[in-house]
Amino acid sequence: MSSSAVSARSARLFVIAAPSGAGKTTLVKALVERNPGLTFSVSYTTRTKRITEEEGKDYFFVTEEQFLQLERQGEMLESAQVFDNRYGTGRAQVESRLAEERDVVLEIDWQGARQVRQSKPDCESIFILPPSLTELERRLRDRRTDSEAVIERRLKDAISDISHWNEFDYVIINDDLRKSVLELEAIITGTGGHHQNRSDNPEMRARINQILTAA
Repeated sequence: MSSSAVSARSARLFVIAAPSGAGKTTLVKALVERNPGLTFSVSYTTRTKRITEEEGKDYFFVTEEQFLQLERQGEMLESAQVFDNRYGTGRAQVESRLAEERDVVLEIDWQGARQVRQSKPDCESIFILPPSLTELERRLRDRRTDSEAVIERRLKDAISDISHWNEFDYVIINDDLRKSVLELEAIITGTGGHHQNRSDNPEMRARINQILTAA
């Protein structure tokens, strides 16, 4: 998809969420790299910066007090506590880019996605799922950034996170990176209707059940 294809339409807000380890960060980075007309909204977080991350590129790393101050000032479009850390999206950053007629991608969790849908109901929301819980565990362990206790907690919370899949407009099962990036592009260009998720879709419900039970 070319940048002109994005700019030819009114700017849109895309909200992408997933359980931890499903691969949404990798997907979003690949998507934005392939589509320069898109702009990635950098979130705020109170968690410690990982060695592979860059300030202002991956996140804005702030203290707990700084984060709470931004909330009090009404500067967060959404915010949520995930595990023991806070995450949030700056309102001004998103609204200024939409005003510039640039499509914006938010990479957040389901709690934040729910808040964004309430304040910006015309946004389009996409939920990323792993092909199975076994694969999710493998990906979490391969990151080598979390303790055993944190991994177990993330796996437990992933089951709860997955239960919110039917709140989203679209669902992508990330079993192949290239295929999933192409599916994201199809959604953004408006040709991904076959991925549209409906709460009464028995096929999608069966796939979600398989993810939760497959070894």
